[in-house]
Amino acid sequence: MSVNFILPAATALLAFVFCLALLDQWRERHHAFQLVWAGGMLFFAIAAACEAIAATGGWNDVLYKAWYLTGAVYTAGWLGLGTAFLLGRTRFGYSFAVCLFLAGLFTFLTWQKFPAIYGGAGAAPVLYFLAAGVLALSVAIATYFSDERWPRLAAVAVVGASILGLVLTIVAVIPAPGYALDPTTHLPVADLFPPTLRLLTPFMNITGAFALVLGAVFSVYVFMPKKRVLAYSLDPEQPFDHFLFNMLISVVAIPVNFVASVPGALRAFASGRLHSRVPATVLIAIGAFIPSLGDTLNRFGDTAWFDLFKFLGVVLLFLGFLVSVEVFQEVRIPFTHVVLRGSRREPTSLP
Repeated sequence: MSVNFILPAATALLAFVFCLALLDQWRERHHAFQLVWAGGMLFFAIAAACEAIAATGGWNDVLYKAWYLTGAVYTAGWLGLGTAFLLGRTRFGYSFAVCLFLAGLFTFLTWQKFPAIYGGAGAAPVLYFLAAGVLALSVAIATYFSDERWPRLAAVAVVGASILGLVLTIVAVIPAPGYALDPTTHLPVADLFPPTLRLLTPFMNITGAFALVLGAVFSVYVFMPKKRVLAYSLDPEQPFDHFLFNMLISVVAIPVNFVASVPGALRAFASGRLHSRVPATVLIAIGAFIPSLGDTLNRFGDTAWFDLFKFLGVVLLFLGFLVSVEVFQEVRIPFTHVVLRGSRREPTSLP
Protein backbone atom coordinates (compact mmCIF):
# COMPACT_ATOMS: atom_id res chain seq x y z
CA MET A 1 0.00 0.00 0.00
CA SER A 2 1.26 3.46 -0.91
CA VAL A 3 1.52 6.48 1.35
CA ASN A 4 -1.14 8.09 -0.88
CA PHE A 5 -3.58 5.56 0.60
CA ILE A 6 -2.29 5.07 4.16
CA LEU A 7 -2.24 8.70 5.30
CA PRO A 8 -5.66 9.69 3.88
CA ALA A 9 -7.23 6.45 5.15
CA ALA A 10 -5.84 7.02 8.65
CA THR A 11 -6.97 10.66 8.55
CA ALA A 12 -10.48 9.69 7.41
CA LEU A 13 -10.82 7.00 10.10
CA LEU A 14 -9.65 9.27 12.92
CA ALA A 15 -11.80 12.20 11.73
CA PHE A 16 -14.87 9.94 11.52
CA VAL A 17 -14.29 8.57 15.03
CA PHE A 18 -13.87 12.16 16.20
CA CYS A 19 -17.16 13.08 14.52
CA LEU A 20 -18.99 10.22 16.28
CA ALA A 21 -17.49 11.21 19.63
CA LEU A 22 -18.66 14.80 19.21
CA LEU A 23 -22.16 13.66 18.19
CA ASP A 24 -22.27 11.41 21.25
CA GLN A 25 -21.33 14.32 23.50
CA TRP A 26 -23.90 16.57 21.77
CA ARG A 27 -26.60 13.93 22.27
CA GLU A 28 -26.02 14.17 26.01
CA ARG A 29 -25.18 17.86 26.51
CA HIS A 30 -26.81 19.60 23.51
CA HIS A 31 -24.16 22.28 22.97
CA ALA A 32 -24.38 23.78 19.48
CA PHE A 33 -20.60 23.94 19.09
CA GLN A 34 -20.35 20.15 19.48
CA LEU A 35 -22.85 19.57 16.65
CA VAL A 36 -21.19 22.11 14.34
CA TRP A 37 -17.73 20.69 15.03
CA ALA A 38 -19.09 17.20 14.31
CA GLY A 39 -20.18 18.46 10.90
CA GLY A 40 -16.74 19.92 10.27
CA MET A 41 -15.03 16.67 11.18
CA LEU A 42 -17.44 14.70 8.96
CA PHE A 43 -16.43 16.89 6.02
CA PHE A 44 -12.77 16.37 7.00
CA ALA A 45 -13.33 12.59 6.96
CA ILE A 46 -15.15 12.59 3.60
CA ALA A 47 -12.41 14.62 1.90
CA ALA A 48 -9.68 12.29 3.19
CA ALA A 49 -11.76 9.22 2.31
CA CYS A 50 -12.05 10.46 -1.29
CA GLU A 51 -8.26 10.47 -1.54
CA ALA A 52 -7.98 7.00 0.00
CA ILE A 53 -10.60 5.56 -2.36
CA ALA A 54 -8.96 7.21 -5.36
CA ALA A 55 -5.57 5.81 -4.35
CA THR A 56 -6.96 2.28 -4.80
CA GLY A 57 -9.51 2.66 -7.60
CA GLY A 58 -8.50 5.84 -9.40
CA TRP A 59 -10.03 9.29 -9.57
CA ASN A 60 -13.26 10.26 -11.30
CA ASP A 61 -15.30 13.47 -11.51
CA VAL A 62 -17.56 12.51 -8.57
CA LEU A 63 -14.66 11.85 -6.21
CA TYR A 64 -12.86 14.97 -7.47
CA LYS A 65 -15.87 17.20 -6.78
CA ALA A 66 -16.61 15.62 -3.39
CA TRP A 67 -12.95 16.00 -2.36
CA TYR A 68 -12.87 19.68 -3.24
CA LEU A 69 -16.26 20.62 -1.82
CA THR A 70 -15.87 18.90 1.56
CA GLY A 71 -12.15 19.49 2.02
CA ALA A 72 -11.25 22.79 0.39
CA VAL A 73 -14.57 24.60 0.85
CA TYR A 74 -16.36 23.16 3.88
CA THR A 75 -14.02 21.80 6.56
CA ALA A 76 -12.22 24.89 7.90
CA GLY A 77 -15.31 27.09 7.72
CA TRP A 78 -17.46 24.70 9.76
CA LEU A 79 -14.75 24.08 12.37
CA GLY A 80 -14.32 27.85 12.74
CA LEU A 81 -18.09 28.26 13.10
CA GLY A 82 -18.01 25.75 15.96
CA THR A 83 -15.50 28.00 17.72
CA ALA A 84 -17.89 30.94 17.25
CA PHE A 85 -20.68 29.03 19.01
CA LEU A 86 -18.28 27.91 21.77
CA LEU A 87 -17.29 31.51 22.49
CA GLY A 88 -20.67 33.07 21.73
CA ARG A 89 -21.05 34.56 25.21
CA THR A 90 -17.74 36.41 25.04
CA ARG A 91 -16.24 39.35 23.16
CA PHE A 92 -14.76 36.95 20.61
CA GLY A 93 -17.30 38.31 18.14
CA TYR A 94 -14.92 41.19 17.42
CA SER A 95 -12.23 38.71 16.37
CA PHE A 96 -14.66 36.72 14.24
CA ALA A 97 -15.76 39.94 12.53
CA VAL A 98 -12.11 40.63 11.67
CA CYS A 99 -11.80 37.06 10.31
CA LEU A 100 -14.81 37.60 8.04
CA PHE A 101 -13.55 40.95 6.77
CA LEU A 102 -10.04 39.62 6.08
CA ALA A 103 -11.49 36.61 4.28
CA GLY A 104 -13.51 38.87 1.98
CA LEU A 105 -10.57 41.20 1.43
CA PHE A 106 -8.14 38.38 0.65
CA THR A 107 -10.65 36.84 -1.76
CA PHE A 108 -10.93 40.17 -3.59
CA LEU A 109 -7.15 40.72 -3.65
CA THR A 110 -6.56 37.17 -4.93
CA TRP A 111 -8.89 37.88 -7.84
CA GLN A 112 -7.02 41.14 -8.54
CA LYS A 113 -3.55 39.62 -8.31
CA PHE A 114 -4.15 36.53 -10.48
CA PRO A 115 -6.38 37.66 -13.37
CA ALA A 116 -5.15 34.82 -15.58
CA ILE A 117 -6.56 32.27 -13.11
CA TYR A 118 -9.61 34.05 -11.70
CA GLY A 119 -10.44 36.45 -14.52
CA GLY A 120 -13.59 34.53 -15.40
CA ALA A 121 -15.15 35.04 -11.98
CA GLY A 122 -17.05 38.15 -13.13
CA ALA A 123 -18.55 40.18 -10.28
CA ALA A 124 -18.43 37.28 -7.79
CA PRO A 125 -15.28 38.47 -5.93
CA VAL A 126 -16.80 41.91 -5.40
CA LEU A 127 -20.02 40.34 -4.11
CA TYR A 128 -18.04 38.03 -1.79
CA PHE A 129 -16.16 41.05 -0.41
CA LEU A 130 -19.33 43.09 0.11
CA ALA A 131 -21.12 40.18 1.78
CA ALA A 132 -18.14 39.59 4.08
CA GLY A 133 -18.01 43.29 5.00
CA VAL A 134 -21.73 43.49 5.80
CA LEU A 135 -21.68 40.32 7.89
CA ALA A 136 -18.48 41.38 9.69
CA LEU A 137 -20.05 44.71 10.60
CA SER A 138 -23.22 42.95 11.78
CA VAL A 139 -21.25 40.56 14.00
CA ALA A 140 -19.21 43.44 15.47
CA ILE A 141 -22.34 45.48 16.23
CA ALA A 142 -24.08 42.51 17.85
CA THR A 143 -21.00 41.87 19.97
CA TYR A 144 -20.84 45.52 21.04
CA PHE A 145 -24.43 45.35 22.28
CA SER A 146 -23.70 42.07 24.11
CA ASP A 147 -26.08 40.16 21.85
CA GLU A 148 -25.15 36.51 22.35
CA ARG A 149 -26.85 35.63 19.07
CA TRP A 150 -23.92 36.89 17.00
CA PRO A 151 -22.81 33.30 16.18
CA ARG A 152 -26.06 32.98 14.22
CA LEU A 153 -24.85 35.80 11.98
CA ALA A 154 -21.57 33.92 11.59
CA ALA A 155 -23.63 30.87 10.65
CA VAL A 156 -25.34 32.89 7.90
CA ALA A 157 -21.91 33.45 6.31
CA VAL A 158 -20.76 29.82 6.57
CA VAL A 159 -24.09 28.18 5.66
CA GLY A 160 -24.65 30.64 2.80
CA ALA A 161 -21.18 30.01 1.37
CA SER A 162 -21.70 26.25 1.83
CA ILE A 163 -24.97 26.28 -0.15
CA LEU A 164 -23.41 28.40 -2.88
CA GLY A 165 -20.40 26.06 -2.99
CA LEU A 166 -22.68 23.04 -3.34
CA VAL A 167 -24.59 24.60 -6.24
CA LEU A 168 -21.41 25.73 -8.02
CA THR A 169 -19.87 22.27 -7.56
CA ILE A 170 -22.90 20.46 -8.95
CA VAL A 171 -23.16 22.64 -12.05
CA ALA A 172 -19.38 22.79 -12.67
CA VAL A 173 -18.35 21.16 -15.93
CA ILE A 174 -15.00 19.44 -15.41
CA PRO A 175 -13.02 18.79 -18.62
CA ALA A 176 -11.93 15.24 -19.37
CA PRO A 177 -10.73 13.14 -17.66
CA GLY A 178 -12.79 14.78 -14.89
CA TYR A 179 -9.94 15.53 -12.47
CA ALA A 180 -6.45 17.06 -12.26
CA LEU A 181 -3.46 15.58 -10.42
CA ASP A 182 0.00 16.80 -9.52
CA PRO A 183 2.32 14.99 -11.96
CA THR A 184 4.89 14.27 -9.23
CA THR A 185 2.87 13.31 -6.15
CA HIS A 186 -0.33 12.25 -7.99
CA LEU A 187 -2.39 14.20 -5.44
CA PRO A 188 -5.39 16.21 -6.64
CA VAL A 189 -5.15 19.91 -7.46
CA ALA A 190 -8.01 22.37 -7.99
CA ASP A 191 -6.99 23.65 -11.43
CA LEU A 192 -10.12 22.47 -13.26
CA PHE A 193 -12.73 24.10 -11.03
CA PRO A 194 -14.35 27.39 -12.13
CA PRO A 195 -12.93 30.56 -10.54
CA THR A 196 -16.21 31.46 -8.80
CA LEU A 197 -15.96 28.21 -6.84
CA ARG A 198 -12.19 28.41 -6.24
CA LEU A 199 -12.56 31.89 -4.75
CA LEU A 200 -14.88 30.47 -2.10
CA THR A 201 -11.94 28.55 -0.62
CA PRO A 202 -10.05 31.59 0.75
CA PHE A 203 -13.37 33.01 1.96
CA MET A 204 -14.14 29.86 3.97
CA ASN A 205 -10.60 28.82 4.88
CA ILE A 206 -9.44 32.20 6.18
CA THR A 207 -12.64 32.67 8.16
CA GLY A 208 -12.47 29.16 9.61
CA ALA A 209 -8.76 28.73 10.18
CA PHE A 210 -8.31 32.21 11.63
CA ALA A 211 -11.35 31.68 13.87
CA LEU A 212 -9.90 28.40 15.17
CA VAL A 213 -6.46 29.88 15.81
CA LEU A 214 -7.68 33.21 17.23
CA GLY A 215 -10.33 31.40 19.25
CA ALA A 216 -7.64 29.22 20.75
CA VAL A 217 -5.46 32.22 21.60
CA PHE A 218 -8.50 34.03 23.00
CA SER A 219 -9.39 31.06 25.21
CA VAL A 220 -5.82 30.76 26.45
CA TYR A 221 -5.81 34.44 27.38
CA VAL A 222 -9.21 34.27 29.09
CA PHE A 223 -8.59 31.10 31.09
CA MET A 224 -4.91 31.42 32.00
CA PRO A 225 -3.90 33.13 35.29
CA LYS A 226 -3.41 36.72 34.18
CA LYS A 227 -1.03 39.47 35.15
CA ARG A 228 -2.47 42.76 33.90
CA VAL A 229 0.45 45.06 33.09
CA LEU A 230 -1.64 47.35 30.89
CA ALA A 231 -5.24 48.07 31.84
CA TYR A 232 -8.09 48.36 29.33
CA SER A 233 -11.85 47.80 29.24
CA LEU A 234 -14.20 46.69 26.46
CA ASP A 235 -17.30 47.34 28.56
CA PRO A 236 -20.02 48.57 26.14
CA GLU A 237 -21.61 50.62 28.94
CA GLN A 238 -18.76 53.14 28.85
CA PRO A 239 -19.00 56.21 26.57
CA PHE A 240 -18.44 55.29 22.95
CA ASP A 241 -15.32 57.45 22.55
CA HIS A 242 -13.83 55.74 25.61
CA PHE A 243 -14.72 52.37 24.11
CA LEU A 244 -12.91 53.18 20.86
CA PHE A 245 -9.88 54.39 22.79
CA ASN A 246 -9.81 51.20 24.86
CA MET A 247 -10.23 49.14 21.71
CA LEU A 248 -7.09 50.73 20.31
CA ILE A 249 -5.23 50.18 23.58
CA SER A 250 -6.28 46.53 23.66
CA VAL A 251 -4.29 45.84 20.47
CA VAL A 252 -1.13 46.48 22.51
CA ALA A 253 -2.39 45.58 25.99
CA ILE A 254 -3.54 42.04 25.20
CA PRO A 255 -0.18 40.82 23.77
CA VAL A 256 1.74 42.52 26.60
CA ASN A 257 -0.51 41.06 29.30
CA PHE A 258 -0.40 37.67 27.57
CA VAL A 259 3.40 37.51 27.61
CA ALA A 260 3.51 38.74 31.22
CA SER A 261 1.06 36.00 32.23
CA VAL A 262 2.96 33.07 30.68
CA PRO A 263 5.20 32.35 33.74
CA GLY A 264 2.16 32.15 36.02
CA ALA A 265 0.40 29.85 33.56
CA LEU A 266 3.41 27.54 33.44
CA ARG A 267 3.48 27.36 37.24
CA ALA A 268 -0.24 26.57 37.30
CA PHE A 269 0.25 23.86 34.67
CA ALA A 270 3.10 22.28 36.65
CA SER A 271 0.96 22.19 39.79
CA GLY A 272 -2.12 20.82 38.01
CA ARG A 273 -4.21 23.96 38.58
CA LEU A 274 -4.39 25.18 35.00
CA HIS A 275 -7.83 25.30 33.34
CA SER A 276 -8.13 22.54 30.70
CA ARG A 277 -9.06 25.10 28.04
CA VAL A 278 -5.49 26.42 28.00
CA PRO A 279 -3.55 23.27 26.91
CA ALA A 280 -6.57 22.18 24.85
CA THR A 281 -6.70 25.37 22.83
CA VAL A 282 -2.94 25.41 22.28
CA LEU A 283 -3.25 21.96 20.66
CA ILE A 284 -6.30 23.12 18.68
CA ALA A 285 -4.48 26.21 17.40
CA ILE A 286 -1.53 24.14 16.17
CA GLY A 287 -3.90 21.53 14.76
CA ALA A 288 -5.76 24.21 12.79
CA PHE A 289 -2.60 25.91 11.53
CA ILE A 290 -0.86 22.82 10.12
CA PRO A 291 -3.60 21.76 7.64
CA SER A 292 -4.09 25.39 6.63
CA LEU A 293 -0.39 25.54 5.80
CA GLY A 294 -0.78 22.38 3.73
CA ASP A 295 -3.75 23.92 1.88
CA THR A 296 -1.72 27.06 1.17
CA LEU A 297 1.20 25.06 -0.19
CA ASN A 298 -1.21 23.00 -2.29
CA ARG A 299 -2.73 26.20 -3.72
CA PHE A 300 0.76 27.24 -4.90
CA GLY A 301 1.54 23.84 -6.42
CA ASP A 302 3.49 22.14 -3.59
CA THR A 303 1.46 19.02 -2.73
CA ALA A 304 4.23 16.95 -1.12
CA TRP A 305 3.18 17.74 2.47
CA PHE A 306 -0.58 17.89 1.92
CA ASP A 307 -1.64 14.50 3.30
CA LEU A 308 0.86 14.47 6.17
CA PHE A 309 -0.24 17.92 7.35
CA LYS A 310 -3.89 16.84 7.21
CA PHE A 311 -3.16 13.79 9.34
CA LEU A 312 -1.12 15.74 11.89
CA GLY A 313 -3.85 18.38 12.01
CA VAL A 314 -6.65 15.95 12.86
CA VAL A 315 -4.48 14.21 15.48
CA LEU A 316 -3.74 17.50 17.26
CA LEU A 317 -7.35 18.70 16.99
CA PHE A 318 -8.58 15.41 18.46
CA LEU A 319 -6.07 15.62 21.32
CA GLY A 320 -7.04 19.23 21.97
CA PHE A 321 -10.73 18.43 22.20
CA LEU A 322 -10.08 15.39 24.42
CA VAL A 323 -8.09 17.54 26.84
CA SER A 324 -10.95 20.05 27.11
CA VAL A 325 -13.32 19.23 29.95
CA GLU A 326 -16.04 21.40 28.39
CA VAL A 327 -16.03 19.47 25.10
CA PHE A 328 -15.52 15.99 26.57
CA GLN A 329 -16.57 15.93 30.22
CA GLU A 330 -16.04 12.19 30.11
CA VAL A 331 -14.44 10.07 27.40
CA ARG A 332 -16.34 6.95 26.33
CA ILE A 333 -16.85 4.78 23.28
CA PRO A 334 -19.43 6.73 21.25
CA PHE A 335 -23.08 5.74 21.75
CA THR A 336 -22.21 3.19 24.43
CA HIS A 337 -21.91 3.21 28.22
CA VAL A 338 -18.27 2.09 28.06
CA VAL A 339 -16.38 4.91 29.82
CA LEU A 340 -12.68 5.22 29.01
CA ARG A 341 -12.13 8.19 31.34
CA GLY A 342 -14.56 9.25 34.03
CA SER A 343 -16.26 12.58 34.52
CA ARG A 344 -13.83 15.42 35.23
CA ARG A 345 -13.98 18.85 36.79
CA GLU A 346 -11.86 21.87 36.15
CA PRO A 347 -8.99 22.22 38.64
CA THR A 348 -9.45 26.00 38.88
CA SER A 349 -12.32 28.41 38.77
CA LEU A 350 -12.76 30.82 35.87
CA PRO A 351 -10.69 33.99 36.22
